[in-house]
Amino acid sequence: MRMRQAVVAALADEMRADESVMLMGEDVAAAGGPFKTSEGLLDEFGGLRVRDTPISEMAFTGAAVGAACLGLRPVVEIMFMEFLGVALDMVVTEAAKFHYLSGGRITVPMVVRASVGSGGGFGLQHSQTLENWVTATPGLCVVVASDPQTAYGLNRAAIRHDGPVVVLEPRALYPVRGDVVTGDAGIVPIGRARVLRRGADVTVVALGQTVGVALAAVADAGVDAEVIDLATLVPWDRDTVRKSVRRTGRLVVVEEAPESGGWGHEIVSSVTSAVFSDLTAPPFRITSPDVPVPYSPALEARYLPTREYVARQLTSYLRSGTVPAPWWIEEGLAR
Repeated sequence: MRMRQAVVAALADEMRADESVMLMGEDVAAAGGPFKTSEGLLDEFGGLRVRDTPISEMAFTGAAVGAACLGLRPVVEIMFMEFLGVALDMVVTEAAKFHYLSGGRITVPMVVRASVGSGGGFGLQHSQTLENWVTATPGLCVVVASDPQTAYGLNRAAIRHDGPVVVLEPRALYPVRGDVVTGDAGIVPIGRARVLRRGADVTVVALGQTVGVALAAVADAGVDAEVIDLATLVPWDRDTVRKSVRRTGRLVVVEEAPESGGWGHEIVSSVTSAVFSDLTAPPFRITSPDVPVPYSPALEARYLPTREYVARQLTSYLRSGTVPAPWWIEEGLAR
């Protein structure tokens, strides 16, 4: 199924299994979701459990916090990740803190789903990933889909979780098809990375739409790389990544986020501190440049780390044992 269909399947399966699960957001009911990620749910579950909301993210996200505290399991859909900015207080100050503030008496089992990322020509205000908005908030789990299976499995795991979970779904992958195991066997546990390819020469850690890019780049470059889909950003699977780097001696993180402030800093820092003596080359990150996401299709394609660029960086890294400069430095576009 397509990734957007996998999201629908995950929501439907959880709503059938638990009557406390409900969905709310802009255009999620009658229209079937702006990206068709709730298509058919209104017909099956009705308007009490699948609710169109006004264009007020703070209001309906806040309503979900209250509903979760009182026993429901609401799923909030944020059309574009940027729109979460007007509701961050509800997520990072309220939902993430109630369990702690109540001494464990109150749980907040809510999910905030948001479409993220570039590659669709939506322009600089609708194409960011913005993981760093939520990853530094204790009390939140943050997961990122990379294909139809993780879109299905992570959403189901998130809905079942007894605390607030942010699910980020790369918009460019919604039409991508893949095999999906449904039912309980298809649930992807929160906090567990997926080793998608075994290798001995370098560990490549990716997330979201860069997972497919990394797999294609490794195949193009012909390198013996171990490719890991991190899947969960908070709490991320330190054991799997460190075990891999201990064996390969090298680490490359491929991320869509800009170079400054990206999630890869945490991975590189933690791994370097834990397995420094096992490293045979300095770890490094392959990222996007520190510029707004371009609207022009040609420039947007250049902005993202492509399979060709990642393959070139990996080949240079393994050949020289040193960190290659990013393309914008090589071409003299930045210092």
